[in-house]
Amino acid sequence: MESLIEFFTFKYPNIKYVLFGSVLLAVSSAIVGCFTFLKKKALVGDVVSHAVLPGICLSFIFSSNVLGLPEKNPLILLVGAFLTGWLSILVIDNIVKKTKLKEDTATGLSLSVFFGVGILLMTYIQKQGGSAQTGLDSFLFGKAASLVGDDLMLFAVISIILIAVIFLLFKEFTLISFDPSFASVIGFPVRWLDLALTTLTVLAVVTGIQAVGVVLMAAMLITPAAAARFWTNDLRYMILLAAGFGAFSGIVGAYISYVAPAMPTGPWIVMVLSVIALLSFFLAPEKGILFKILKRRRIQQMILEENILKLFFQLGEKSKDFDEPRTLDQIVDKRPLDLRKLKSGLQTLKKQGYLHSSGDSWQVTEEGFSKGKRVLKLHRLWEVYLTKYLKIAPDHVHDDAERIEHLITPELEKQLEALLEYPDKDPHESDIPY
Repeated sequence: MESLIEFFTFKYPNIKYVLFGSVLLAVSSAIVGCFTFLKKKALVGDVVSHAVLPGICLSFIFSSNVLGLPEKNPLILLVGAFLTGWLSILVIDNIVKKTKLKEDTATGLSLSVFFGVGILLMTYIQKQGGSAQTGLDSFLFGKAASLVGDDLMLFAVISIILIAVIFLLFKEFTLISFDPSFASVIGFPVRWLDLALTTLTVLAVVTGIQAVGVVLMAAMLITPAAAARFWTNDLRYMILLAAGFGAFSGIVGAYISYVAPAMPTGPWIVMVLSVIALLSFFLAPEKGILFKILKRRRIQQMILEENILKLFFQLGEKSKDFDEPRTLDQIVDKRPLDLRKLKSGLQTLKKQGYLHSSGDSWQVTEEGFSKGKRVLKLHRLWEVYLTKYLKIAPDHVHDDAERIEHLITPELEKQLEALLEYPDKDPHESDIPY
């Protein structure tokens, strides 16, 4: 608790630089990353983050050898990083347009070549010696703890620019992310908007490399957007969630590096984002893995229950007595079912009031009779539809009807009855119950 108080009261001046710098970088990257993610260009962030390394090295060589600056100037380094990051995107576009190579191949080539050149230049700089190059290799893996006041001011300005442009062009960016063809038809300058969004992506990546490094920057760009996408279908809420995830990860990552100085801030920011993403993948409503598993089980249970009630109706049809109690053997003889699942389904139907039992026998209630009758009616109506309108042979329609009978809503049921003009018989000459 003491460390928490010290951290949020900024006992040491460097804490606020690291904290606010991490939050600004994470939030701005997350917001821009939402559009990159929706445009299915997740690898662009990875390419740019690796391509900035030669720009950083060339800028350092230029500032120290040509301008004669004794120290690294963050603004000059970022300008160089921005230029080579942009160049990598142009290289990919030209490879795709002027050769037969696909975009994924061009992406891999651009990433590896630019990063390789960057490593060569960094090795050259390190062999030259000199105190000014100290810490230059931190751009590889990031070093948020080294942020100072000038860095924070620069990051704040860039973050404000990124957020302001996104806000001003929100409608346009939204349209080109979802339907660029429609945007082009109604007169939007799609190419220029793409260039603007790419520029924002490059700028976000270039700004964030000092905190998390070129290796992990792609995660800062894409992970918050991917996590937020699981929670909502509204882009506005997606951006807010992604920004919130980014801010939270920036705070937690900075705090962990404060209480455990050996722990670097950047990788911890990415670790926190990864945990948020994993939780989103599993726990998000509707789209989460756990929700889908539960939904699948509910559907399977519903199908089992409706099939059981349909069996009771079919047995009643055969014996001309719908009220006659049925044993497990009679049910299984009519349709082989897993005994454990059958018993579970019977108990559930009993609790729901569709069946009641006496000893080893089960009898359908009035509600269960009506539901079983409807399922069988839908099955046979669909068989008629397939044979009449799709011209499928009668002996090929049963399996399809077995699946669709559980999905037809009451509205579709009425339309189907009217379309088929309330037929009396199915293709197998069985009565259709109404």
